[in-house]
Amino acid sequence: MSTNTYSPYGDSPGLVKTIAVMTLINGIVNIFWGLIATVSVTASIILICLAPLAILPTILGIFEIIYAAKLLADPPQPVQPSTTIAILEILCVLTGNVFSMIVGILALVFYNDPQVKDFFGRLNGMPIPVVPVAPIPPAPPVAPEPVSSPKGAPVIEAESPAETEPEVPEPKKPRKRKVADGNTDSPA
Repeated sequence: MSTNTYSPYGDSPGLVKTIAVMTLINGIVNIFWGLIATVSVTASIILICLAPLAILPTILGIFEIIYAAKLLADPPQPVQPSTTIAILEILCVLTGNVFSMIVGILALVFYNDPQVKDFFGRLNGMPIPVVPVAPIPPAPPVAPEPVSSPKGAPVIEAESPAETEPEVPEPKKPRKRKVADGNTDSPA
């Protein structure tokens, strides 16, 4: 006898499962990485000032495992996309953990996928409609209506600047020059 249960969240998209699994694996790696880095740093008295930097992966690993467990639960618990965890994963490159940086970058990319955004919206009770927006064509220009005037007064329509032609001054007529006669000799 099987019972069909209806989940209001639907099946989580593959990218959400990928984020959860990557975060879980990275959490385990970060805990081990942090423990090894902490032991290495505390073993050397010279590097003791780097201890807080070495503890970061361990603390981050614990938060990653808790977050991944919430996403992998059936039904998943309401959680927001954790960009903070993804950014801290990227910052783990400072401790030499390149795997964590790659997981953080992929998580940030996957959080921007429309299906993932829709899933987190439904999971938190806020459906996010994904509707493509079409550009609105511009409206055709409308001719101005004549201005109404009091009774009995004539209606004067204003001319638009496009209808009136600019007044072009008439070119000046060239002046005639008086030229002296070519003969300057006077008859004597």
